[in-house]
Amino acid sequence: MIRIHFTAADFARVRFASRPAPLQELNTALLKMCVRDDGLLFGRWRQRLLHSLPVTVLPLRDLVPGVEAPSFIDVFSETLKEGLDTVRASRPDVVRAEIERVYARRPSPAPPWIHDLHRGDADAWQLLRRAQHAAFDTVLRPVWPLVQDLHQAEFTRHALATAEHGIGAALAEAVPGSRLRDDVWEFAAPGGRDIELRGRGVLLLPTFHWTGHPLVSDLPDSPVAVTYPAGPGLPLPSAGPGRTDDALAGVLGRTRFAMLLLLAEEHSTSELARRLRVSNATASTHTAALRGAGLITSVRAGRAVLHRRTPLGGLLVRRRAVPGTTHL
Repeated sequence: MIRIHFTAADFARVRFASRPAPLQELNTALLKMCVRDDGLLFGRWRQRLLHSLPVTVLPLRDLVPGVEAPSFIDVFSETLKEGLDTVRASRPDVVRAEIERVYARRPSPAPPWIHDLHRGDADAWQLLRRAQHAAFDTVLRPVWPLVQDLHQAEFTRHALATAEHGIGAALAEAVPGSRLRDDVWEFAAPGGRDIELRGRGVLLLPTFHWTGHPLVSDLPDSPVAVTYPAGPGLPLPSAGPGRTDDALAGVLGRTRFAMLLLLAEEHSTSELARRLRVSNATASTHTAALRGAGLITSVRAGRAVLHRRTPLGGLLVRRRAVPGTTHL
């Protein structure tokens, strides 16, 4: 359990990131890529990326040899260049301590370039910068406009929750299962500990490529950053002009793709079955899969179950159409 202790000043310093952070979103995407996941959205995405990453990305595997990355690459800058520059400007003592920490329990020794980075070698820093840049270009750049759209929607949701219900409710909504008791915000995460803010405040940052527990960055003299999963992720890159529909259908399946298009408007399970010419049982199975992926919501109304797509589902299929449907 993570317990973050607020002062009165800290409640006034809770901030929601106004824009996505390229390097932090990259960190979560690479973390997700290293976790075996054969789910609806991530299985094929993971396999495709593992086969398409250029060799220039490989140094990142050396820098993060285990499940925890060195803290100096936890960067929340709003542009890629600013983020890369911030990493390069990390304090030498922090870099050395963090490299020693992540390699402390590793049975194999660090490769030579990590030793060079440990002592501040300029060529080693350049190798790391090229690796991060190449990883962003391969993993995130194709979907970055969609990440920006989703972040804006999440920012609006958070602002409304704060305005209508207060900061406590907004914190609980950002991290489901968390709770604010008096001046302590609690939520489940590995490596449970108590964090004293003492006026530093909190930065909330949604991520769209991670579905696990919140990720906490607690660096000296900085706000405590809580990166939380805001959806099931964005594993679908642009397939080029005229091919986005095929790419989506290839991952979701034709029936689920058509169902997602129909659910711009609310439909019951039986209505979907009739429109798509499948049985009620088949329609129910498909809606369960889409709901599990966060692409639709379902509510019971009497004896019927009504379905409608979520903002994430809408962004994935915006302005697309299939025969028998209207442009959405």
